[in-house]
Amino acid sequence: MLAAALAATHAAAFTQSRPWSAREMADLLADHYTHLTGGPEAFALVREVAGEAELLTIATHPDHQRQGHARRLMQEWMTKATNNGATEAFLEVAEDNAAARALYSDCGFGLVGIRKAYYPRSKAAAADALLMKRLFP
Repeated sequence: MLAAALAATHAAAFTQSRPWSAREMADLLADHYTHLTGGPEAFALVREVAGEAELLTIATHPDHQRQGHARRLMQEWMTKATNNGATEAFLEVAEDNAAARALYSDCGFGLVGIRKAYYPRSKAAAADALLMKRLFP
């Protein structure tokens, strides 16, 4: 049930790329290294392994956007990861997602690489993936 709700939010939030299915969400939730922060309206999925944390996805349902949920989730998952021993964090974001890029920069992430034409777009050219990193003190 939770996986289906997360998938529905992901589908509502990610309209330019393929959303993740309920099965994919269930598989991630069952993974010992993957942690959920938040709930069906706004959530982050993070994988922590060997001192590294990777933001797999973060999504806020459109009905709940512009209320600070994503910023709060970013702080919560980074605090959890630090408490679990992570010393650095990674994420990737579509180059055409200006709002997410601004949020990640505000949260201390910097550009470390680019994957050219990584995100397919149905009505436009594929968007580059920007790889970002942040060190934890």
